[in-house]
Amino acid sequence: MASSRNMTQAAFFVLTALADRPRHGYGILREVEELSDGTVRLRVGTLYGVLDRLTADGLIVLDREEVHEGRLRRYYRLTDEGMRALDAEAERMAAGASAAKERIAEGRKAPGAAANPVTGPSVNPSAGPGLAGGMA
Repeated sequence: MASSRNMTQAAFFVLTALADRPRHGYGILREVEELSDGTVRLRVGTLYGVLDRLTADGLIVLDREEVHEGRLRRYYRLTDEGMRALDAEAERMAAGASAAKERIAEGRKAPGAAANPVTGPSVNPSAGPGLAGGMA
């Protein structure tokens, strides 16, 4: 089973695309693009590589095959292990985002937090005159 610590962005979005129902390859491609607001656009070869890895890891299985307009469509679905892996990765990502938000908020409160290494601390014009009586 793949650890969520090494889950790729592509694998995360493929698992997410399959979380609510089985989908075939083209449906997964469309769903991944939609879920990622267009930031993840998988190529067909990449998708099938991800599907092969997820299948080998026991996170997805072939649900069924159908012939549509003379072409074979393979539908994939999450396994229970796949749902657990997706849930764990979503929790890990949420915890990381929460930690980043907390640190950003703390940084905004800290004196000189927005310091620029080239120009020095940021200036808050509403803070009034600096030590020399002028604006800092």
